[in-house]
Amino acid sequence: MKKISLYLIGLLLIPTLFLTSCDRGDDITETSTPSFTLMKDYMTTNNLDLNNILSSPDGVKFVVAAPDAADLDAFLAKYYIMDIRSATDFANGHIEGAKNVVFSNILTEATNAGSKPILVVCYTGQTACYGTALLRLYGYSNTQALKWGMSGWNSSTAGSWNSNIGDPADGNANWTYSTAPANLVFSSPTITSFSTDGAQILKERVEQVVADGFKGVSTADVLASPSQYFINNYFNATDYQAFGHVANAYRINPLLLSDNSYLGLDPGANAKVATYCYTGQTSAVITACLRVLGYDAYSIKFGMNGFYNSNDAWVSNKWTSSVPKDLPLVN
Repeated sequence: MKKISLYLIGLLLIPTLFLTSCDRGDDITETSTPSFTLMKDYMTTNNLDLNNILSSPDGVKFVVAAPDAADLDAFLAKYYIMDIRSATDFANGHIEGAKNVVFSNILTEATNAGSKPILVVCYTGQTACYGTALLRLYGYSNTQALKWGMSGWNSSTAGSWNSNIGDPADGNANWTYSTAPANLVFSSPTITSFSTDGAQILKERVEQVVADGFKGVSTADVLASPSQYFINNYFNATDYQAFGHVANAYRINPLLLSDNSYLGLDPGANAKVATYCYTGQTSAVITACLRVLGYDAYSIKFGMNGFYNSNDAWVSNKWTSSVPKDLPLVN
């Protein structure tokens, strides 16, 4: 009889314990740090903010110009050169010692560089700059892109730049000389990862952006429909007005994680963030970084040279017939 009584008491206590457990669970709020925040904190702590991608902590700029003929041998000896152009164009003429690498393989190929800094080479410097940013974010901090690409190496390969400069902005209704609109403040992008380690999240993001390939838009498309893009002009304040700019383009510069100036960009699902600079090379670096951060970002190809090359207000970083050198090619 005593055993039966204890059994009945036990049955009565089980629901009570269950309800008590549920009540206690309601008081516990589980929180997790967003993947973006984990990655952002890692990047700012480890010198991987945009300013340290444009110029490494050691002061190495993201681009390097083709050498003078007298310095060619030292230049070739210094770098592990990855040429990411097509196999056909590579075979028709490339830099001595360069290795032809498919863009999607740049991260794995980089392991073969040993102690040498990496030089990435493309047609115009833009895709190479995009790749350079991703390699720097991946840990190859002294990677550089060949400024102007093969177009600047030898005049016989200058066609890619020669055929893409122009003045479509001259007299265009969507090109203006007004002051910059006030920058807005948005939330951070949202990214997903199973990892809670900032370094691992960054690694995953870089690998995905490499796999997706270069993302760019033409100056013609932007001028025709600027409202389709969230446009950021990466000029200094003086040039923004003096050179003119796409109508309603923002000027978010610097564009850093450390000071939250990146929050001036729209991370919305329907926002195509289009950045432009003078040559399309700096904007390619920025765009690669922004895509890693989770923005739907695009580089406006050829920059000011594609919008308004003949603009008299500027000289520096303008493509002209005097830019290409006549350094040797191997074929």
